[in-house]
Amino acid sequence: MNEIAQIRKLSIWIFFIPLIAINFCLLISQNYEFLNDTFFSVDQLGRSAFSIPYLDGSLSISRASRTFPQYLIFKPAMIITAIILYNYWKNNNVLVNKYKLTNINYKFKTFGVLSAIFLAIHSIFLGIKFDIQIYKLMRRVVLLLFIIFELIAQGILVYHFFKIREKIKNLINKKVLFLKALLVSILALVAVLSLPILVSKGNTHFKHALEWNYFVGVILFYLFTRLFWKRTT
Repeated sequence: MNEIAQIRKLSIWIFFIPLIAINFCLLISQNYEFLNDTFFSVDQLGRSAFSIPYLDGSLSISRASRTFPQYLIFKPAMIITAIILYNYWKNNNVLVNKYKLTNINYKFKTFGVLSAIFLAIHSIFLGIKFDIQIYKLMRRVVLLLFIIFELIAQGILVYHFFKIREKIKNLINKKVLFLKALLVSILALVAVLSLPILVSKGNTHFKHALEWNYFVGVILFYLFTRLFWKRTT
């Protein structure tokens, strides 16, 4: 089916584009000296010593990505990812409608599209300097809404696939469906357990490490999608 072929293609891009972007920004941040005395000289705020933020939380994704020239990579990558996300959720909605013999916009499409919109908004305004406290708060709220809506969309979609799994059993890998359900459950559990730490002051390194790993966890869902659907002709 055409939708399955499209979903397989879209999912692999959703996984790799942001993953490569954030780690390339990290690479630039830690090797800024190679760009000294060039047009692409790295902003002081975006420079850091070598570390593995996934383990030590030495810097945030925002700090590694929001200054020049890193934002030249990060912003387009995330906006492109948001566009692909929109198409991913639209195609899944069409696919589920076909198997359920319906013609509606499922909630996973609504939340998925909203997550794509908030990702695009966050990317556009990241790095723009406004000395306004409400702006800084809104930037965090937008990022939080992206994560919340993304998890809700993923969870609802997995639920619908469980309901129609017998109809699509020849097209899917059932083991990966359980992996997708496990991943979403772990992400939701980690979010709930980490909330008291996230809303409190301090624990900066923990928050940064969680940010890097959580982001990879969210996009890992799309790598599983690629493995979930069998190749169709």
